[in-house]
Amino acid sequence: MSMEFTDDPGAVDWVRLSEVFKRAPLGNRAANKLEEVFQNSPIRCFVWDAGELIGAGRAITDGVRYSVIFDVVLLPEYQGRGIGKQIMDFLADRSKARAILLYTVPEREGFYAKLGYRKMKTAMAVPMTETFGSDWTDTEPPTQMSTTR
Repeated sequence: MSMEFTDDPGAVDWVRLSEVFKRAPLGNRAANKLEEVFQNSPIRCFVWDAGELIGAGRAITDGVRYSVIFDVVLLPEYQGRGIGKQIMDFLADRSKARAILLYTVPEREGFYAKLGYRKMKTAMAVPMTETFGSDWTDTEPPTQMSTTR
């Protein structure tokens, strides 16, 4: 298994990435919105196996104190092989931040707990509006978790 981890969105087929989210299963994501959010994120990870996109993730950071990781996804047939951890390490290492926040779905909390992430007691958010969410996903907004490196 020769995986390639890159941060270059140039070769990404956004429709394919949308399909990866659907198969993961992490909901329906519009390809054009995935392209927009990944292009606007300074830290990105794309995972390729034999030229096929199988996973991804993205983060934003201030480069010193805080980073937030979003949209970590991996096809089910690749899960359980350490690739998800490699995506997380790729994003965290490039963030150069001490505290890493994570935006995830409740069904994946066990995976992130194994990596040292813990639920936050003080996080707050303004919920996504129906208008915003309608072209992004058909699933409920994820919960937040955090850890300090």
